[in-house]
Amino acid sequence: MSRRLFLDMGPGEARGVVALDGRPERLLIERATDGPGHRPGARLAARVRRVEKPLATAFLDTGSAPDAVLPLVGEAVRLTEGARIEVEVVSPPRRGKGAVVRLVGPAEGEPRLLAPSAPLLERLQAFAPGADVTRGGPARAAAEVAEAAALAAVHPLPSGGSISIEPTRALVAIDVDLGPAAGDPRRAALRANREAIVEAARLLRLKGLGGPVVFDLAGKGHDGETLKQAAAAAFAPDQPGAAFGPITRFGLWPLVLPHRAAPTAEFLCTPAGEPTDETLAFRLLREIEAAAGPGLRVEARAAPEVAAAAAGLASYLSQTIGGRFRILADSRAPRTAPIIRPWEDGHDG
Repeated sequence: MSRRLFLDMGPGEARGVVALDGRPERLLIERATDGPGHRPGARLAARVRRVEKPLATAFLDTGSAPDAVLPLVGEAVRLTEGARIEVEVVSPPRRGKGAVVRLVGPAEGEPRLLAPSAPLLERLQAFAPGADVTRGGPARAAAEVAEAAALAAVHPLPSGGSISIEPTRALVAIDVDLGPAAGDPRRAALRANREAIVEAARLLRLKGLGGPVVFDLAGKGHDGETLKQAAAAAFAPDQPGAAFGPITRFGLWPLVLPHRAAPTAEFLCTPAGEPTDETLAFRLLREIEAAAGPGLRVEARAAPEVAAAAAGLASYLSQTIGGRFRILADSRAPRTAPIIRPWEDGHDG
């Protein structure tokens, strides 16, 4: 297995991509509009708001909602409500759930950020130490491919089948579809299931998904030992913390993965699964930057809500191409397909 690194520096938004054997494995996104306090590695001063001994969990006030979650292990089991402590973010917040943190030691003062996480480039390089980082056009293309894959539900398998990955409130469900397989059905099912495990491990990291995961495997009479050996290799980057259960007689295979990233879809999309106005606005800025090239003037017409979001971010684009663009609200423009064309009327905007 080989990994390559890509870093796309767009207007106001940086995207880092780790590619495994030529396919995206991780997508790291930082926006200039983000707060730095809850990224992995950030250090926070916090106050213990509530201790739930039966849950072996403490809930912490870190200065922003929702409360962070501290597992009561090691020295943390001695904490009492009201204690002032320093913590490090292990897993960033998810929709409706606070960041997961670990105890560093005592602290003083009000809840606040003590130290931000490492820069994006440094966090990206940690996934492939010593590897070169590709930038420019290839990096932007890699980031677009990674983002599209992270938001897709159905993904092809090399042998012709597919897997669908669908997160629910309780778990992540993965369905393995054999497809039009030829030859012995049992051999075909084993091949598809092994491919599904390898692909799912990569895609779950790309999508930032963890917690309980259940595979609905293809076929019957599964070779559990062979599949678990494939899983041990495929999910090795997720250790420590990945655990595998037995395959049931119904072909369901449960496992648990640690949460170490915010779900990509939650960051980019609304609860309904549509790209947020901010996501579309950053896409629009990248499209304008590309269309403007080395000296062209560009006009973009976008859906009103997207144009409004982009107008609030336009200063980031001005830093790269100056004032060679304008963004207009146009109710006729599709929300996800702005109209971009040369700006020829001579107005400086």
